[in-house]
Amino acid sequence: MRISTAESVVMETLWRRHPLSAEEVVAEVAQEQGWTTRTVKTLLNRLLTKEAIAAEADGRRYLYRPLIDRESYISAESRNLIDRLFRGRVSSLVAHFSEREQLSKEDIAELKRLIGKVQDER
Repeated sequence: MRISTAESVVMETLWRRHPLSAEEVVAEVAQEQGWTTRTVKTLLNRLLTKEAIAAEADGRRYLYRPLIDRESYISAESRNLIDRLFRGRVSSLVAHFSEREQLSKEDIAELKRLIGKVQDER
């Protein structure tokens, strides 16, 4: 499932707290993003169509909640990015950042810690 950047803003809001009404989602994201109420409702409808969220009636309004969990989505998107741009190799991703962006000492220490953890688990 492909979720656009704009849709992901709405998803992040619902992942943090749910269920929420459309008005509550608008209050969370519209001003910060420079969006109208109509834009937020359009994004909610797109996410409903994609079956990324569900809506249930609550009187005269609907309450929205995510149908996919954040961790699963991030995992799938990360794999897709690595497959598309780095031929499926995480090491190529790290090499790209080490060559194009200077990795801080903290970044390098964290990478070493993560590698050590993975090695200990295997």
